[in-house]
Amino acid sequence: MKNISKYSLMAFLVTAMVFVACTKEEDDLRLDPKLTTISVSNIGSDSATISGFVIAEGEGFNEKGVCYDLTENPTVESNKVAHVDTADNALFSVILRDLDYATKYYARAYALNGSEAIYGDTVSFITKPVVPSLTTAEISDISGNSASGGGNVTGTGGADVTAYGVCFSTEQNPTLNDSKTEDGSGTGEFISSLEGLKGNTMYYVRAYATNDAGTGYGPEVSFTTLVDLPEVTTAAISNITKVSAVSGGEVIYDGGGAISERGIVWSLNADPTTTDNKVMDGSSDVGVFVSDITGLNENTTYHARAYAINSAGTSYGDNVSFTTLADITKFWIVGDYNGWDNSDNADFIISTPTSNGAAEGYVFLTSGGIKLTTDHSWDDAHTFGDDGSGGLTNPGNNIDVAADGYYLIKASLVDMTYSLTKTIWGVIGDATPNGWDSETPLTFYAVSGTWQGGVHFTTGEFKFRANQNWDYNYGSNAGDETLDPGGNNIPVSVEADYAIELNLSVPNEYTYSAHRWGIIGNATPGGWDSDTDMTWNEVDGVLSVSVDLIVGEFKFRADDDWAINLGGDIGALTQDGANLNVAEGGNYTITLNPWDKGGTITKN
Repeated sequence: MKNISKYSLMAFLVTAMVFVACTKEEDDLRLDPKLTTISVSNIGSDSATISGFVIAEGEGFNEKGVCYDLTENPTVESNKVAHVDTADNALFSVILRDLDYATKYYARAYALNGSEAIYGDTVSFITKPVVPSLTTAEISDISGNSASGGGNVTGTGGADVTAYGVCFSTEQNPTLNDSKTEDGSGTGEFISSLEGLKGNTMYYVRAYATNDAGTGYGPEVSFTTLVDLPEVTTAAISNITKVSAVSGGEVIYDGGGAISERGIVWSLNADPTTTDNKVMDGSSDVGVFVSDITGLNENTTYHARAYAINSAGTSYGDNVSFTTLADITKFWIVGDYNGWDNSDNADFIISTPTSNGAAEGYVFLTSGGIKLTTDHSWDDAHTFGDDGSGGLTNPGNNIDVAADGYYLIKASLVDMTYSLTKTIWGVIGDATPNGWDSETPLTFYAVSGTWQGGVHFTTGEFKFRANQNWDYNYGSNAGDETLDPGGNNIPVSVEADYAIELNLSVPNEYTYSAHRWGIIGNATPGGWDSDTDMTWNEVDGVLSVSVDLIVGEFKFRADDDWAINLGGDIGALTQDGANLNVAEGGNYTITLNPWDKGGTITKN
């Protein structure tokens, strides 16, 4: 048995033609009949082409062709196809048809001289497979967005079935280019889950199976989904007031049915439903809607979500939460100190959700007069001054400011009272120079609106206090540099000179900082491993250190930690700035203003 390549065939033909040509020179020479099978080509799933060559005819042939069978050495008594071309060519080909797919066949050329047959060599070939055969199951378990289907792979087509499932579309004759499931491989029955369907929509479904020959499809079946639940999104909450807010949503999918109702629901609890509070905003197929939520309580957290209803039921958007405004009163402080500028540029005081309408804040005032306004209109109803007896009234007289200073201002429209208290701030505690007996003063800087100073702290605790009076004191309950009226003592764990800053100029958001400073780097005595501490220079109002430096680099660092470090331009230092260079060794005096971020370096 053999299968001859095209190159072997060409060589054979050349040799045979030479042989035939030579024999024709001897007209009376007759060779014994002989032929050969030379190639198999064009192999399909049910056909193949076999070629033969007559080497010598002997006394002549009355028929030639190809015989084939499922066993070796087929004969003319098996299956045969005679060559019908009338041309007397030595090379001939026949097409074997109606073959079984994926089947091995044996074939050889034959020739008949009367009833006597001679044969060429036997060749073998295997027909190609066909696509699998299968059926499509009826559709069941139909909902608004899913269904069950499947099929049965009844024939492999002569090759392994590598994948099967169903394909589906809203158009007829779906293929693998449409939506599909992948449910396994091999043969037999299978079940498919069709997901992500649209409601009230007709779909077409065919089972499929794939092998090396391609993909076969089962008969097409169709079904219509039920009406699905709608899809709706919740709009962000806006226009929040003390008693109302605005939301809404968008119906982005009607589920295949008419929207009978849509709107917003809200509650004190997450994921409210239509059994809670709701606002109905009509009905429509799809689209955006806006809902006004009213009747709310002040300073209260609510949950809301959009909803939409069709015949399949109710759907909800995402839960969003919001808090109504507290009963906050805000007064702008307008007067001689700011040129009577009644705009957002003016300082203000404000109440908190828990202060029952009592507003407060700290403002640096110059001598003269002020008034309090609740808007920028100068309307009498929103302008407040002194009623002549130390209370508030509309619009009232100017409130007198006796002297320049940093004032704690308080005002309330609940009882129509106000007060101005000039304050001078410092630090007090067993960590401070004066202990718990008296404040160590700080200095107010109008540009920054903060109190600053350098103080030598020992280990212990401190607070901020004004006017030698415990009615005005702040500590820190959270321990995070935020301040609370009468709050906890602030601990000091390392004795050193500290740069202190107190900021009371943001109403009800009072903060402080207290840091010890040093220099660090390969130019300093401690290298990059240890800080050289700086001390407070009371005369110049800066931190300073006199130190021997070598050629190298250094930076300023707070609290022996890299969280706060300054570098870059010595006159305009920045957080995480570049290392500062020391080009020549020697004794230097280095200063730092940690609030203005400026420093100096002077060779002694």
